[in-house]
Amino acid sequence: MKQPTSRTTIVAIATAGTLAAGMGLASAGAATAASGPRHQLQARPTWLGKAHAKGALPSGQTLSFSMLLGMRNQSGADAMVRALSDPSSPKYGKWLSLKQFDAAYGPREADITAVTSWARSHGLHVSSVAPSGMLVNVSGSTSTVNRVFATTMASYSFLGVTVRANTTALTFPSDTPAAVLTAVQGVVGLDTGATVKKPAATLPGPPPGGRYGVQPCSSYYGQKTAADQPAAYGKKWPYAVCGYTPKQLESAYGVDQQLKHGYSGKGQTVVITDAFAAPTIAADLRKYNAKYGLPQFKKGQFSQQTPGPDGYDLVSECGGNGWYGEETLDVEAVHSMAPGAKIVYAGAPDCASGLDNTWAAAIDNHTGDIITNSWGDGVDTVADLGQSYIDFYQQYSTEAALRGITVNFSTGDDGDQTSGGTDLGAKSLSFPSDLPYVTGVGGTSLDVDRKGAWTGEWGWQNAYAQLSPDGTSWVSPPGKYSSGGGGGTSQLFAQPWYQNGIVPTAVADYYGSTPMRATPDISTVGDPNTGLVVGETQQFPDGTYWDTYRIGGTSLSSPVMAGIVAVAGSRAHRTLGFVNPLYYSLLDSRALHDLKAPTQPLSQVRTDYVNGLDRSGGLHFELQRIDVQSSTLHDTRGWDSETGVGSPAAAFFRMAARR
Repeated sequence: MKQPTSRTTIVAIATAGTLAAGMGLASAGAATAASGPRHQLQARPTWLGKAHAKGALPSGQTLSFSMLLGMRNQSGADAMVRALSDPSSPKYGKWLSLKQFDAAYGPREADITAVTSWARSHGLHVSSVAPSGMLVNVSGSTSTVNRVFATTMASYSFLGVTVRANTTALTFPSDTPAAVLTAVQGVVGLDTGATVKKPAATLPGPPPGGRYGVQPCSSYYGQKTAADQPAAYGKKWPYAVCGYTPKQLESAYGVDQQLKHGYSGKGQTVVITDAFAAPTIAADLRKYNAKYGLPQFKKGQFSQQTPGPDGYDLVSECGGNGWYGEETLDVEAVHSMAPGAKIVYAGAPDCASGLDNTWAAAIDNHTGDIITNSWGDGVDTVADLGQSYIDFYQQYSTEAALRGITVNFSTGDDGDQTSGGTDLGAKSLSFPSDLPYVTGVGGTSLDVDRKGAWTGEWGWQNAYAQLSPDGTSWVSPPGKYSSGGGGGTSQLFAQPWYQNGIVPTAVADYYGSTPMRATPDISTVGDPNTGLVVGETQQFPDGTYWDTYRIGGTSLSSPVMAGIVAVAGSRAHRTLGFVNPLYYSLLDSRALHDLKAPTQPLSQVRTDYVNGLDRSGGLHFELQRIDVQSSTLHDTRGWDSETGVGSPAAAFFRMAARR
């Protein structure tokens, strides 16, 4: 969190005009700003040095953003989180109401009034104030923003995407009241970091179709031996799982036994946040539930909160209907694990600041008891994210922990991000999964037998070997690293108390002598080759219709864990709230599977259509190596940076309810 001195530093305004002119941009903000010393609010984005300037934003363009007001007594809030979430504490589970949170830790009413009055007096429109008071949502024209903050708002090309940002540090006018300087922590949403707003009237239709889990494949691990494929490591391997069904995942994690006793997640509400909203989701869910023997949603059990078709932005920049599959996966995974839970889908207007604010609103409004988020930023440094953005997430995750809301974030699908689809050149986590008060959910490869029993589970880190040209051998197995659950050491946050003495020093002290936060905290099935079969309406060459396919990733792991938490909460007759201390207290108990790397190579053969649609283009075969050790993430005894404390076992529900 920023110190007050960083908000009141005196800066020279001439810098704004100089930098803007050097980039060939208009410097209206600098030219029209009031003379005299100004107060620094927020630094110039560091990533601008790697971007290409496209020009100043139109002066009349409306920019929506938020002013972040700092929490009070952060150290006291941290102490209270520990008291409320430590299973051994007498205050365990006595979560705060919004009124109690506001009274002890939220911004003062006088500070909120001072900030809103200041914003209006400088020509900004105040659209709303968050229930906690931590966000004042405002908008204004580019020219107004340039004048108020003495900068120039411009567009850039960065990593192949058009983005917007302030060309210089944001500063307050010299006559800004002390109450405003003290209250405002930073600005969120002016620096988009990834995309720039672009109005869109409607969303595109169903996404292009694809089929995964292609025959030959197995109904459970080891069912069909790939006898017609080459051997590897001295033996023949089975064809990959076609995709586990809801009933198979229920039995693997012991949910089926809870359902028999009436613990279905009833009384718990799970919130799913994503961008946009699938127009066919209601019909898709009915077909999915009918096909796989799940109870249909009762009236009011599933709902979508969306801004409406005229409220969506950044549709093409964000991938539009590509998010439909994410919503489908999340909803079907939660319902598969907790068929009695209420599910609220909170669809954001975009994948940038709109998604940030949608997530925060779910906490402020206490929309649910559990919030699952299958998305992230993919980076983990102040330089890439900006301190105000980090502060925003840290404050709201603190509020969630104090108010008894479980917050899950997927840890990402690129391992330590040094190879595979994302190579950042150095080990990194995916923010916000490393926030101390959220649960970073990692991924596993899951072995379920023909009776639905859990028979093995390993950290998800995949490599694939290709067939030789003559089809008689696999080329250099294990082959090239492909993907895996994220994990490792945070560069942002110190080690939280619940990890002290549990996370190995080699991981905690990776960046120096100060122990840091590490992820994941816990893991569930994520390997796309042992993933869940889902059903979604898609566009195929022969028409648009509902069909099923296999999918995985930590995008599956997070909602699966959310469903498990909901079932555990229904058995405990309460919400589990900030659950990390509970997970760590259960380490080395029967509540968890302590996952370890296989002692011998473990593989399966994956089948895909060459054209992604049907057999007309032929079949493609690959040899998957499960839990490949070419990654720096390894599952070992106890906590590890690949699977955290492990995965939930059948005894988890009983032992969690006793705490």
